[in-house]
Amino acid sequence: MPTYRDDALVLRTHKLGEADRIVTVLTRSRGKKRVVAKGVRRTSSRFGARLEPFMSVDLQCYEGRNLDTVTQVETVGPYARAICDDYARYTAATAMCEVADRLTQDDEPALQQYWLLAGGLRSLAQGDHAPGLTLDAYLVRAFAVAGWAVSITECARCAAPGPHQAFSVATGGAVCAACRPPGSPSPAPETFTLLAALLTGDWATADASADRHRCEATSLIAAYTQYHLERTLRSLKHVDRTTPEA
Repeated sequence: MPTYRDDALVLRTHKLGEADRIVTVLTRSRGKKRVVAKGVRRTSSRFGARLEPFMSVDLQCYEGRNLDTVTQVETVGPYARAICDDYARYTAATAMCEVADRLTQDDEPALQQYWLLAGGLRSLAQGDHAPGLTLDAYLVRAFAVAGWAVSITECARCAAPGPHQAFSVATGGAVCAACRPPGSPSPAPETFTLLAALLTGDWATADASADRHRCEATSLIAAYTQYHLERTLRSLKHVDRTTPEA
């Protein structure tokens, strides 16, 4: 049978039979794949620990009629342990992987989504930024790549230049006074600044943001995410949004 090799990020796993697992991965070249890892639940497995969620791996498989089968795995980024040892990192990573799963299709290349998730998981594992900020930055960028970029500096409906004082999830972001739907929230100017920083990767501004503006941005991003996915994300309700004491 033909074989292939690709870099992959492990999104989730579930049991198959007595000793096997079906592993959902996002690959660099082939998009999302569901592959069978035989015998990985046995203590004698050669690569069971390498196929845990959040791991970055070099994966070799042979093609099957329905599902491909893993034949070799090499660790590229051992992110799982550092992420799983911290609850805030773990819940953020779980939400990121769930969104990546929803935004990608089986066997359809999604290179930008792959690199975005790889960078987010690496940042979480290294503790580069607060986990909540890393998650929010990932979400706004992932939706931008998917074609649902949130508008921040101009009106989402008429493109009037900002700054604006209202935000409409259904409209697509910031809205001017003329386009503002009834009931639209009015975030603080600093919250709009934070949203722009998360979208563009301005980490100096994001890291210096106040907790109340982070909380406000988080609420807007969560609503935006679930609106465009048209379903509730199971993992978001478990995300640790506590802030460290001063």
